[in-house]
This record gives sequence, C-alpha cells and structure tokens, in this order.
Amino acid sequence: MKPTVRLTNTEDSQLLSEMFYQPGTLRWFPMLLDREIEDSVRIWMRFAEMGGGVTAEIEGVPCGMAVLNLSPFKKTAHTCLISILVTEKYRDQGIGSELLSDLEKLAKEKFQIELLYLEVYEGNPAIRLYQRFGYEQFGIDEHFIKEDDEYISKILMQKKL
Repeated sequence: MKPTVRLTNTEDSQLLSEMFYQPGTLRWFPMLLDREIEDSVRIWMRFAEMGGGVTAEIEGVPCGMAVLNLSPFKKTAHTCLISILVTEKYRDQGIGSELLSDLEKLAKEKFQIELLYLEVYEGNPAIRLYQRFGYEQFGIDEHFIKEDDEYISKILMQKKL
C-alpha cells in the first residue's frame, strides 16, 4: 500500500522518539544516551514546527519521518541538511522514497532551498536510496563515530535541486 505524506505535527514527537529506540536504529545516528536522543527529538521537532518536517502514514499509522534542518542564517538559507527515519516494520517498502520526494518538493517550493545535503554512515543501506535520487558523495570523515574501539565513517552527500 502506498503511504500518504503530510506535514509533521507536534504529536509526532512520541513516534520519533520510539523510532530512535527501535533495535538497530541508533547504529545509523550519532546519539547513544537518553538525553542525546531527547535533544535530537526536540531539535527535529523544532524544525518541524517551522514547517520543515514530513511524516509518512500507511492507513493512518505513522511509519516514517523526514526533516529539513533549516538554517537560521540568510547567507546559508539556500542549503539544508536533511534527516530521514523509517520505522523498522516499514523499511524497504518505499517509505523512504516517498519521504525524500516530498521533502525535496517542500525544500524547493516552500523554502527556496537550492542544495540539500546529508550525512550517512558507511554501510547504511539508505545510501542506495540517496544515490537513486541523485545525491552524490562530496566528502568522507573516516573517524566520525567511535564505538567499542571501532571507527565508522560518515559519508557526506548532496544534491542540487
């Protein structure tokens, strides 16, 4: 079934928090501690309150979210970092594609953003999604995350709208 995508609302904060705590999710995000997750949810929802977030639903059940991390500065308002998260149950079902498509449209039409960029960790299956949408790698930080004496690289990707 094809998802519907709507603007994120304040009630979605609980869903976002729950998604971060799903098994394996934090492998692809830099947070570890409860307070770090709470801060991330608060920041994400602040951008959503500015109209920069979208939530996907299937039969009325929220299943994924994406957000534009909007710049407060005029000189950098033409670029924007994006974040996407899909609930574990609905991964690999086209939810990420719907979210990314709607987020790009929102970025271009509402905020006049010209360049979207993202950070994705080495090995994340979402890299294929970003490549299909035309995002290209422009950098790598080889020692971005350190967990249990293992380093994970952060790949930087971007797309001109």
